[in-house]
Amino acid sequence: MKHILRALWGSSLLLMLVAPCASAATPITLEVDAREAARGLQTAHLGIPVTPGPLTLRYPQWIPGNHRPSGPVNSLAGLQVSAAGTPIPWQRDPVDMFAFHVEVPAGVSMLDISFDLLASLGAQAPTADRKATNALLVLQWNRLLLYPAGVPADQISYRASLRLPAGWQHASALLTETARDGQLAFAPVSLTTLIDSPVLAGRHFRAIELGGKPAVRLNVAADSEAALALMPQAEQGFRNLVSEARALFGAVHYERYDFLLSLTDQADSSGLEHHASSDNWVAERSLVDPDAFRAMASLLPHEYVHSWNGKYRRPVGIAQPDYHATVQPDLLWVYEGLTEYLQELLAARSGLFSRQEYLDDWAYSAAEMDLHKGRGWRPLQDTARAVQLMRGQPQDWLSRRRGVDYYTEGALLWLEADVLIRQLSRGKRSLDDFCRRFHGGADSTAQVVPYRFEDVVQALDAVQPYDWAGFWRERLDRTRARAPLEGIEAGGWRLVYAPEPTVMQKAYDASGKRIDLRHSLGFALAEEEATIADVSPGSAADRAGLVPGSVLVAVNGRKWSRALLDDALRASLEKPATIELLVQSDDVFATRALQYQGGARYPRLERVAGKRDLLGEIARPLAGASR
Repeated sequence: MKHILRALWGSSLLLMLVAPCASAATPITLEVDAREAARGLQTAHLGIPVTPGPLTLRYPQWIPGNHRPSGPVNSLAGLQVSAAGTPIPWQRDPVDMFAFHVEVPAGVSMLDISFDLLASLGAQAPTADRKATNALLVLQWNRLLLYPAGVPADQISYRASLRLPAGWQHASALLTETARDGQLAFAPVSLTTLIDSPVLAGRHFRAIELGGKPAVRLNVAADSEAALALMPQAEQGFRNLVSEARALFGAVHYERYDFLLSLTDQADSSGLEHHASSDNWVAERSLVDPDAFRAMASLLPHEYVHSWNGKYRRPVGIAQPDYHATVQPDLLWVYEGLTEYLQELLAARSGLFSRQEYLDDWAYSAAEMDLHKGRGWRPLQDTARAVQLMRGQPQDWLSRRRGVDYYTEGALLWLEADVLIRQLSRGKRSLDDFCRRFHGGADSTAQVVPYRFEDVVQALDAVQPYDWAGFWRERLDRTRARAPLEGIEAGGWRLVYAPEPTVMQKAYDASGKRIDLRHSLGFALAEEEATIADVSPGSAADRAGLVPGSVLVAVNGRKWSRALLDDALRASLEKPATIELLVQSDDVFATRALQYQGGARYPRLERVAGKRDLLGEIARPLAGASR
């Protein structure tokens, strides 16, 4: 596609895409004022060295880790360009909405640029986009800068500064040169490093040294002081995580690492990886409430693994020279799928998960994927290749669409690969050896070593000879109804269903504020709004014509409640039952009669007699054998 566009645009427009910077070595200055971030307002001032002539400035579009064009260009407002106080007109490109063209006048060597970043904070605003509350913020530099086109990001230097509300503390992978009265000045870095180094700041703040060489720090900002009281077992688990990751990979590729953790109920739980830090958002009481902690316990291991898998080793299609080049995401089943697998492993090895929680989490994941019947038409490879469509797609009918399954189904396939290596080598080798070979090496500073499919296959073959190319191509390209449970079963366990939820099921349901009946009646319910979140294909709810997005009003003639749903399920345990649900869709009320027998059903793992417990062996600590 890029080759076609080059041919269509012609040489005259391409000349405009080369930025006339005065010197690639002269830093661009970037001053950000975030004192009103809680109001949804931040301001940016840039000083860009230039030479006279046509200049194209870009707003970052493809943000690393998002795997899609997600730069919030619609939130940019008040754009002003000037030189020595004289305004200079700008024009947005008619095709590329993230590009702005400026004609730099003769005699001008510096452009002054300012704009505001606006955030929606009202009740209708998506909480996933929220980056600030009244007590904390995460400053993502990509939202607050422009950069000259035609120069690789590694070759553009920025000197950034940040103004914070009075009394707030901060943390970042960036080196702070000065900090005075809320005004922070950072050492000059490349555009690549700047965008890869967000800043966490807050009124209620705590920093915990986790050990490691180089040092690793957990930085926490919260909406309340009480939320910072980290449970002792959680703190020890994070310390263990650092040593277990070092033991797994054998080397690190950063000068120091900073976990940036935001504790708030004003945004969705999420994480975004960076080479020497990670930006993590979880519920406010996640470090003080055991159930809330279970729901987030594997998030930090996931983002930490990305320092090796995703940042240091990166697919060639994702290792792009700037933030305009389109990502080619075919290998996300490695980038994210392997990371998802290793998060489970490290959470168990570090004690963030108990042994039972580790097993229960695998059961939850396996059953979740087994519901995604869209597998019958869409192969796993397409969920990676079509990530631009998968991210942000509607969540209704998700089981028929498939989602970003390269995460969880990818993890199930890496489990299968690990079990296979252990079996073929008679326990002498495992996927740990692949991680050390592929992601380890010697300690180094941040760098990118790109890879292709063939490199993954070659590294696996060096650990354990096998037809790994055939293994992956068959599993990535096939279509079938069932989830890939072969790794769990070969690992000595089977997926079964029981009438009581596991502790992990309870934790995820509480975190998501939902009632999950997908494995029994065939739907999940958003508890506060009583909205039907999804309908499982072939289930009682599906046969009765239940519609995702409709609102549950009554159960068997009475105003709905969790207790009434539980009573109806108990009545169906021994004999077939008709469960009548009154639902509202738009302005229409309808009664849906669900024919069902079987009671409540929640996934868990059950040991297979006579088979070796390879899942248990995988979860054993490397750095702390006594844990």
